[in-house]
Amino acid sequence: MSETVDFESYWLKKFARCLDETAGPDTRQQVMAGSESLSDQTDRSEVIAWSKAAMERLASLVDEEQARTIMTGCACQYGKENLQPMRQVYAETGDLERVHRMLQEKFEGFLADTLQLGEPLIREIVSRGWGLAGILDGDTIRATKIPKSGFLVEYMNETDPDKKRQVYCHCPRIRDVLETAETLPAVYCYCGAGYYQGIWQEILQQPVEVEVLESVLQGDEVCTIAVHLPATEQS
Repeated sequence: MSETVDFESYWLKKFARCLDETAGPDTRQQVMAGSESLSDQTDRSEVIAWSKAAMERLASLVDEEQARTIMTGCACQYGKENLQPMRQVYAETGDLERVHRMLQEKFEGFLADTLQLGEPLIREIVSRGWGLAGILDGDTIRATKIPKSGFLVEYMNETDPDKKRQVYCHCPRIRDVLETAETLPAVYCYCGAGYYQGIWQEILQQPVEVEVLESVLQGDEVCTIAVHLPATEQS
């Protein structure tokens, strides 16, 4: 998503839609209460306070599975048009390893051509298992998010663990939270997990499950997502 878009308004619309679809309008009204005036211009402490309260209301009104479904639906999505070569290859061959390699090659091309990173930094990123494709292990992909592109070099040069976490996350709301003593309930990070869910559901054309293993919001150094693929589709 472009940084010129009002993130708060954009995200809140998605959140409201997901609440409606999964839990219904009554729950949506209760969870969204107080969000009407929020925007990128709102004082960040107010946004953080509302976000924390909203996540707590969500947890009190729906079960854990529903909460995860709602949050994954709020994710920013990788462009589906970029996934069509992988989708076609998978439809024709069922070769998961091949489409995984294709996704990894696309990611490394992004690092070199779009971010214009040097070969040593690209090798470092790849060696850490970061990025779009993740690490394929049987019917599970372990995907570790790359630090936000605009802060990548700063992240790599930073030595203070707290400051590294503050610039790591792609979510403006979480970056704000990490600069305070506040936190948000762990279910919030299923929004980030939905990014990977969307990628693999588009390629496989089947539902996949995601699980947050690590997140900077919870004090970890990185955010790692397990993508559980349909076992019956493994070649």
